[in-house]
Amino acid sequence: MGTKVDDAVEGVPPSQVAAALVDRRGVVIGWSRAAERLVERPASEVLRRSVLRLLADRDAAPAGRLPDRGTARLRCGSGATVTVRYHFDGLRSPELSLILAVAADRAAATEGDVALTQALLGQERVGFVLRDTDLAVVRTNLAHGAHVGPPLPVGSRLSDVMHPADAADAEAGLRSVLETGVPLAGHEQRVRSARPPYGEWSFSVSAVRTQDARGRPTGVAVLFTDATRHWRAERRRELRHRASAGIGSTLDIGRTAQEIVDALVPDFADVAWVDLADAALAGEEPPKTFGGGDLHLRRTAVRSAKEPWPSGLLPPGAPVPPFPDLAMVRELQEGRTIMTDRETLGRGLGDPDHLRLAAPEDGHSMIAAPLFARGLVLGLVAAWRTDRPEPFEEEDAVLLTEIAAHSALGVDNARRYTREHRAAVTLQRRLLPRAVTSTRVMETTGAYVPASGGAEVGGDWFDAIALPSLRTALVVGDVTGHGLHATATMGRLRTAVQTLADLELPPDELLAHLDDLVSRLAVEADPAQRDALGATCLVAVHDPVAGRCTMASAGHPPPLLALPDGRVAPVTVRPGPLLGVGGLPFEATTVDVPPGSVLALYTDGLLQRHGADVDDSLREVTDLLTRLRPTDGDLTAIARTLMTGSEAGPPRDDAAVLVARTAPLGEDSVADWEFPADPRAVASAREVAMGKLAEWGLEGNSFVTELIVSELVTNAVRYAGGPVGLRLIRGETLFCEVTDPSNTQPRMRRARISDEGGRGLFLVAQLSRRWGSRYGRTGKTIWVEQELSV
Repeated sequence: MGTKVDDAVEGVPPSQVAAALVDRRGVVIGWSRAAERLVERPASEVLRRSVLRLLADRDAAPAGRLPDRGTARLRCGSGATVTVRYHFDGLRSPELSLILAVAADRAAATEGDVALTQALLGQERVGFVLRDTDLAVVRTNLAHGAHVGPPLPVGSRLSDVMHPADAADAEAGLRSVLETGVPLAGHEQRVRSARPPYGEWSFSVSAVRTQDARGRPTGVAVLFTDATRHWRAERRRELRHRASAGIGSTLDIGRTAQEIVDALVPDFADVAWVDLADAALAGEEPPKTFGGGDLHLRRTAVRSAKEPWPSGLLPPGAPVPPFPDLAMVRELQEGRTIMTDRETLGRGLGDPDHLRLAAPEDGHSMIAAPLFARGLVLGLVAAWRTDRPEPFEEEDAVLLTEIAAHSALGVDNARRYTREHRAAVTLQRRLLPRAVTSTRVMETTGAYVPASGGAEVGGDWFDAIALPSLRTALVVGDVTGHGLHATATMGRLRTAVQTLADLELPPDELLAHLDDLVSRLAVEADPAQRDALGATCLVAVHDPVAGRCTMASAGHPPPLLALPDGRVAPVTVRPGPLLGVGGLPFEATTVDVPPGSVLALYTDGLLQRHGADVDDSLREVTDLLTRLRPTDGDLTAIARTLMTGSEAGPPRDDAAVLVARTAPLGEDSVADWEFPADPRAVASAREVAMGKLAEWGLEGNSFVTELIVSELVTNAVRYAGGPVGLRLIRGETLFCEVTDPSNTQPRMRRARISDEGGRGLFLVAQLSRRWGSRYGRTGKTIWVEQELSV
């Protein structure tokens, strides 16, 4: 037998289709189980009886025969009625007919389902996929690729057509719908094709679970629409926002360039770089160029979605090779964004080696925009797509143009800051002394580090000043604030300290004069800056002959003293007020500093590098200096290690450190005598001095030394009284000192021809290298320095 399925029962499960086999008289000779359930009558009540007896309304068969198809009300065994849709299906035997029937409401629902399915399958703007419990495609309108995205053949799985990561994400969502029955609504799904046509899309996906009449899951029905254009527009908006917020966050030109490529990769491109003009990197304005040739660009920042940077491309830090005079080069120089591909670029360059440096091996689409600010081309930013199959579009060019315009301002600000910062650093370095000094009795090393990793110069300084008689003044100071103002103030204070040190003032008196200077500078300053003008300072004067060091502090941290036996401790110094406060005295402290000892002077910026708490930081620095064994270690390495610190990130304040190690003066390098205030003492002084020079083998200095001793001792005996001290010190030079109890300053004058005296001190000044005087608590010392003549 053969049957033809009617529309009335199409789509209805066979278990719900009632069937009755009747002869040509309308007598039922066959009755299905579905018919028993539908009419609630067993076969024994129906067989061998006319089918018309089942009708609840006899008028439905006016001629004693049912129409070939239609609707009828049947009387159920329970007395109720049921409306059915039926049709007669002719069989090959003319004696028999088959009646197929379903409940009318079920037939109507089935017709609606069929209409809905046909409507969905006929859609071109809405994708429809019916999947079974294994998530394989059962029916879809995407089988032949009529819609965007990869085609979905019947029987295919997600992993067959989508990128593995995208397939796993989508399958997890659909599997959740299948297992829980909770619908998925408006889910944004990224789709990358695993087969041609390759591409990347975004779809808005909704899914519901399908089930049979018994409520058992049969699969998932999925509806989705193409949201790629909206998705790409949203990605561009997000990229524009991130670039605006993230580029130009610092004033470091290299970091700014890196922020540009970090914003572009991987969301916008697969490979990107920034080339900047050499002049811009140096803080200068790049020259205006037009056409090809050497553009004086340097690869400054790079980023690749696939780490590391491709070996064939121009590496960071390398100069960009000269370009031919191409139209795209001129467009960039005129401030316009360009788009091209690898093939077009290769034809323009005409050199395979140059192309390998300028384009990724698998790059297919390129876009470049100039960094154009104030009429100057500071460089360019270029981006390539390699793994993404879609080329750059006009919207991408507009986006990169906006990002490049914003980035150019950041680069230009960093360039101008670089120029100003280099000028400030140069001034700072020029104002500081040599980092390393060395004399017979002392070796020093100084170090200075700006704040914020070099971004801010300030007013910290150090100095090692050689004084007469092999003494050395060690100075560290810290001017309030940062920038050129603090640097300029530091330069003025350092000059003042050197001048005052040459006067051989004690450290406390020196600080008193320096305090007056800072007060005068505050008066001269702008009223808005007067309260901010101040400084701390520590001055220590080392006397190798006495083996002592006298120091005074103006609000400065105490120095560290490392003794030859390994002990390291801060020196107890009573700090005075900050410079500029005025009206308060400074106190001097004297400590024994035997040969081989190390003094470490520093600013508070050094302590901040080791922690926020001053006391804890001082203990940490003391322990660190102890571990470094400073009495026999390299001073430069010690200063560098002290500067390293433990602070995370760039230092908040600039710091200076001065490390000094004393050395023994040497045996028999000092000779001193004392004489009464008697004219006969002059001859005795000459005699002992000449004897000591002969003992030292310095006969070449005898004539000048005899004249110096005779003149200075004579003046002391005549004008100052006794006792009179005489001391000779042999170092790199020869010092002769005469001490007397008077505080009267000797004066050199030009004697007239008729004068019998007054020429002695003049001759001393002419025959010696330099001379001067210093004052103690009682009396004064006149010293004279002369070169050694062996």
